[in-house]
Amino acid sequence: MSLPSSVKILVIGAGPTGLGAAIRLHELGEKDWVLLEASEGSGGLSKTSTTPEGFLFDMGGHVIFSHYDYFDDVLNYSVGSDKKNWNTHQRVSYIWFKDRFVPYPFQNNLYCLDTDDKLLCIDGLIDAITKPNSVPPRTFDEWICNSMGMGIANLFMRPYNFKVWAYPPSILQCEWLGERVATVDTKRVIRNVIMNQPDEGWGPNAVFRFPKSGGTGGIWRKVAANLPRERMYFNRSVVKIDLHKQIVFLSDGYQICYENLITTVPLDTTLRFVGQPDLASRLRYSSTHVIGLGLRGPNPHDKKCWLYFPEDSTPFYRATVFSLYAESNCPPPCQFLPTIRLAGSPPYTCPEDATPRAGPYWSLMFEVSESVEFKPVDANTIVEETIRGAIKAKLISNETEIVSIFHHRLEHGYPTPHVDRDSVLREAFALLKSHKIWSRGRFGAWKYEVGNQDHSFMQGVEAVDNILNGSPEMTIESPKLVNGRKNSQQRLHQLRE
Repeated sequence: MSLPSSVKILVIGAGPTGLGAAIRLHELGEKDWVLLEASEGSGGLSKTSTTPEGFLFDMGGHVIFSHYDYFDDVLNYSVGSDKKNWNTHQRVSYIWFKDRFVPYPFQNNLYCLDTDDKLLCIDGLIDAITKPNSVPPRTFDEWICNSMGMGIANLFMRPYNFKVWAYPPSILQCEWLGERVATVDTKRVIRNVIMNQPDEGWGPNAVFRFPKSGGTGGIWRKVAANLPRERMYFNRSVVKIDLHKQIVFLSDGYQICYENLITTVPLDTTLRFVGQPDLASRLRYSSTHVIGLGLRGPNPHDKKCWLYFPEDSTPFYRATVFSLYAESNCPPPCQFLPTIRLAGSPPYTCPEDATPRAGPYWSLMFEVSESVEFKPVDANTIVEETIRGAIKAKLISNETEIVSIFHHRLEHGYPTPHVDRDSVLREAFALLKSHKIWSRGRFGAWKYEVGNQDHSFMQGVEAVDNILNGSPEMTIESPKLVNGRKNSQQRLHQLRE
C-alpha cells in the first residue's frame, strides 16, 4: 500500500515506544494511524545483531523486568508462555575492584575490601550521618558525598559513574536516582563488614527474564507481528517537521499531514526537525560502543550475569556474560570456527590454512561510553583496548580463543540527566505539545529514570490514551510513583485481527 497523504495519528519509530503506541491503537480499534521507521525492521535501540559466525549481541545490556501488568501481558501474548519461551535468571553481578570481585552493590558489600579501604568507607559514612548538609543536594556528586561519604565516593561512585555517563557527576542532577542507585543503610553496611557477609539482592532487576531465542530484538519483532502490516512503513526517514502546517517531510520527498504526532526519535533530533537547533544543543547525551566477543572453550564465569568496572585499567564500564542469558546466543558446539588471536596489535584472523575447530562457545558483551566534551573514544582502537582490558580484568586469558568480534557504535547511548535537563524538557515539551506532538521514549522523553524497555513501551501506550481520551501519562509525569509499585492497568484485550 502507498503511504497516505494525511493521518489522524502518525507514529515515528518502531522501537519499544512506537510499538507500544501502535499496539494500543490496534487494540482500541483505531483505524486512522500510520507508523514510519527509518530502518528496515523493528526494535530501535532494542535490536539484536548476529555475527557471521552465529553469535547474537544486543545493543547493550537489555533484560526484561517490569513495573507494568500491561507490558507483561503484551510480551506474554506476543512471545508465548514463560516456560517454553523465556529463561528466568537470578541476577548475579559483581564489581571488579583492585583485582577482586566485590558483590553488587558496592556500598552494601564493603566487607570484601582491604582493611584500609573499609575504614575509609566507614569513616565517610559516619561523617555523612554525623555532619549532615542542611542544603539539599543539587548535583549527583553532592548527593553521593552527602549520602555515602567521601570514601565510597572516591573509591567507587565517582570513577564508575564517570565511566558510565562519560560526564562527571558534578554536572548531573540527582532527581533521576529513584531505584537506579542503592541508598546506604549504615548499620546494615557495618553489620555486613563485621559478619563478613554479602548483601546482593537489591534492585528491581534482581530477577529478570530473557527470551530463549532471538535475543531482545526477537521480542520486538514478535510484538510488531501483531500489527497490521499495511500501516507500518519501513525505510522511511523523516528530515523535517513543519509545526504550523503539521506536515512531516521524508527523505524521499514524500509529505504526510498529521492531526497528532508521536515521535520516538531523540528529542534533540526532533527539535532540529522543527527548527529549534539552539534548544536542541542544550541537551546532553553520551554515545555507546558495544563490543562483543565470541569465545571457544569452557566458560569460567559460572553464573555471573554482568560485571561493573570502575577503574581505568579497562575502557569498558560493564561486561555481560551474554551467553548465560540464552543458549541460542551462541552457535551450536558442533559448528567449526577459526580462531582470532591477539598478536602485538591489532587482532588478526588465523591464516586460511588454519584448521577450524568445534565448540563449546560462550560470549562476552562490553559497553564503553563516549562524549565529545569529556570522554572521547578512538573507534579504530577500542576493540583491541577492550580485549586487552578483558585480559587485565581476568575475564579472559591470553590463551582464550576468540572466534568472533562484534563492534557497533550507538550515537545516542544514554540520555544524560544534566543539571538543567528538566528546564529544557519543560520548554521543549510545551512547544511540541502546542503543535500536537508527543515526544516519547528513552530519548524522545530524555528521562533516563523511565528509560527501560517497559517504561519506553508504556510511554507509547500512555501517549495514545492521552490523545484519544485525555488520560494522564503517568510514566513521564510521575516517574517516582510508577517506579515505586507494580502498575495495574486494564488487562490486554485479544488483539484485533
